[in-house]
Amino acid sequence: MNADSPTGRKALRQPKLHALPTEQAQARRFGKARSARSTAILEDYVELIADLIESTGEARATDIARRLGVSHPTAINTIARLKRENLATARPYRGIFLTEKGEALARRVRARHRLVLEVLLALGVPREAAEADAEGIEHHVSESTLKAFSDFLRGSRVRKAG
Repeated sequence: MNADSPTGRKALRQPKLHALPTEQAQARRFGKARSARSTAILEDYVELIADLIESTGEARATDIARRLGVSHPTAINTIARLKRENLATARPYRGIFLTEKGEALARRVRARHRLVLEVLLALGVPREAAEADAEGIEHHVSESTLKAFSDFLRGSRVRKAG
């Protein structure tokens, strides 16, 4: 029996795709991912509120809950968080409005969403899948990755024109 394998066969060693990062580097990466998940919720709400106001003139908690597929109490709790973070205001019977800070965040989120979507489409991802994937990816990319996406698109447009 071979000591390399419980079955007695010689274990095949696969080449490592990447080395295990240091504890500190790995903890930093996971911390960034956890933070991005928390921020993603606020970004989704702010983006949707801006879209609703632009298209219908108002954003109501009921509409937000339905469109995000969450319960009304969940939407109310998240809207309260938006208010605490000075991203939104709400008036009784008047809906939810974005503050200047909320509007600025909505613009940044929309721009990031468009950029991620354009890259996915340029790579040949079907539109429906690209739209769905962009919703998740947009919250987890760094500024350096966004710049690389932008450079990639600029380069692909130059190649197409040339």
